[in-house]
Amino acid sequence: MRTPAMRAGRLDTFGQLFGSAPLDPGRGTFMATGEAPVLEALVEMNGVSLARAELDPATLLLVRIAALAAVEAPTASYLMHVGPAVESGVKIEQVQDVLVAVAPIVGAPRVLSAAGKITEALGVAIVVTEDAATADD
Repeated sequence: MRTPAMRAGRLDTFGQLFGSAPLDPGRGTFMATGEAPVLEALVEMNGVSLARAELDPATLLLVRIAALAAVEAPTASYLMHVGPAVESGVKIEQVQDVLVAVAPIVGAPRVLSAAGKITEALGVAIVVTEDAATADD
């Protein structure tokens, strides 16, 4: 059972990660800045990566999907890549080919996990798109 003190400690940790609580409450200093510092850092890192890579967008996204499968990334990570992949012309067959190609390296369990997470991310992306279209009507 969690005590109020344990919950407060978890909230402090969450606040420190996402910039809404000071890292050193005694001094009131903040390490991370911005409204959503973790998300902003991820967007910035992706921007730098995209600017430095000389791959076409579709190839870059397929490589990233392979890397996500290798590290057993969460669905949210796939969600960040599914939309841009579709916009870049990546076909589901190409994603399947990538998963087949990396299976001997990363293993069947990770590939199966990746396939499920990609399917889930596609479902979320479709729902968000449909909701946005409905809101525009």
